[in-house]
Amino acid sequence: MADYKMSTKCVQAGYTPGNGEPRQIPIIQSTTFKYDTSEDMGKLFDLEEEGYFYSRLQNPTNDMVAAKIAALEGGSAAMLTSSGQAANFMALFNICECGSHIVASSSIYGGTFNLIAVTMAKMGITVTFVSPDCTENELNAAFQDNTRAVFGETIANPALTVLDIEKFAKAAHAHGVPLIVDNTFPTPVNCRPIEWGADIVTHSTTKYMDGHGAALGGVIVDSGKFDWMAHADKFPGLCTPDDSYHGITYAERFGMEGAFITKCTAQLMRDFGCMQSPQNAFILNLGLESLHVRMPRHVENGQAVAEFLEKHPKVTKVNYSGLKSDPYYEVAQKYLPNGGCGVVSFELEGGRPAAEVFMKHLKLAAIETHVADARTCCLNPATSTHRQMTEEQLIAAGVPAGLIRISCGLEDKEDLIADLSQALEAI
Repeated sequence: MADYKMSTKCVQAGYTPGNGEPRQIPIIQSTTFKYDTSEDMGKLFDLEEEGYFYSRLQNPTNDMVAAKIAALEGGSAAMLTSSGQAANFMALFNICECGSHIVASSSIYGGTFNLIAVTMAKMGITVTFVSPDCTENELNAAFQDNTRAVFGETIANPALTVLDIEKFAKAAHAHGVPLIVDNTFPTPVNCRPIEWGADIVTHSTTKYMDGHGAALGGVIVDSGKFDWMAHADKFPGLCTPDDSYHGITYAERFGMEGAFITKCTAQLMRDFGCMQSPQNAFILNLGLESLHVRMPRHVENGQAVAEFLEKHPKVTKVNYSGLKSDPYYEVAQKYLPNGGCGVVSFELEGGRPAAEVFMKHLKLAAIETHVADARTCCLNPATSTHRQMTEEQLIAAGVPAGLIRISCGLEDKEDLIADLSQALEAI
């Protein structure tokens, strides 16, 4: 499957039915699995053989869909989680512990910012946030002796800054730690961070991968390229025996291609249990089958809406990397030559009061906390997804109080522009 094109992988990867087997991925809606002897099951608990014993850890349906996403991203292994937030937490916590430090882009989703800055801080894990536009010297200065990971988003939600993946990967590797990139907005159709040096890729599959607002989910993809044993002192969880799992040393037993996901499954999923349901995995796979067809339409609509807004007298700023006026246009041409996504953010003349009037007059675009759906949706992040952040944090994250985020769906672009036009005229 590695030699097939992206569109073929979207449809076919992850599952190949045998003679007389279901054409569609089967839903294995079972919590447990039967074995003939205790010895057979014991081999699974010792990680000596592959198989399933309890769906809190692994499920066949989930693994087939995860394998498809790994193929799309060019990774060696993947695992599904119950949400994108769970994916980001587990990707970081799999290599961090009390006393660890993270370097992260300041321009990330507000929920993830809070996860790292507040919740993980309660676990004794600290963070230094850096601007995605920082110089290499500024980026390197953020590292500490206890730094264990670097985190960023390919296209930040909702600021829409574009991460210079190679710059962040170079710094991470110079300090012997992996780069974790949330690739939710571009999807592997428009960007494959592993090809640019990222080591771990995460997604909220709830967004474009599902594409229909039907199923929550997340995924973690391991590139299989980071040499954990070369930095064994930094990653004892992977490079020394795990007493909670029969003394297994994951990096030795499963190598670069399997250690990260195996530990994340056997240890973190076992303890936290944030597994995606098989039913949701099935729905996710239906979305993946059309991902390569949908993403170009989202980009087409996003580009048209961005160009309209840029010319409107009541709009003071538009964030969309497909615009030549956007500060991230050049870096986007490098990482996102086919376009980024259908999400556009913009600021109105008149700030928050103008934004409130605009939102009230939308007819086609629905006010939702969701994004990256088949249906166009819109929100004011400062009063919803980012409301836990201070004014200073909002500015640092590129999300001023009057910012509007619109996620362009699959409708006709002329209808979307007409809806925006009438709402703008109401201001």
